[in-house]
Amino acid sequence: MNIYIREAHPIDGWWLGRRLTKKLAKRYSPKVAMDYYDPQDLDERRSVAKDCISALEFGIPTLVDGMDDKVNIAYAAWPTRLYLIGLEGRVVYAGGMAPYNYKPDEFEIAIEKYLMQIRECKLNSA
Repeated sequence: MNIYIREAHPIDGWWLGRRLTKKLAKRYSPKVAMDYYDPQDLDERRSVAKDCISALEFGIPTLVDGMDDKVNIAYAAWPTRLYLIGLEGRVVYAGGMAPYNYKPDEFEIAIEKYLMQIRECKLNSA
């Protein structure tokens, strides 16, 4: 599951500027959307999250963090971070902060290892 926390580069916040966003949009389009203001209420945040989900085509359910940013604060998730939470509710994998320590391939390996452990436990308990 994906959790949309908040805009990393809103126009009215830490914006990269139109010149740089145009360059990035050309390179990564349509996978990026960087011309948003920081949402002021949950409906606005949901709207921006919907655009993000559509552009990135994750294909997995996405929840939206509340305006109190509880998930963002609890997991130090801003601007982007990958976590794998196990069935027992504990952190199985905590990825580094984007952009330099954002490693989806490493995350995928952690998921595969965790799923193998679950299978082994089921086989051993049967």
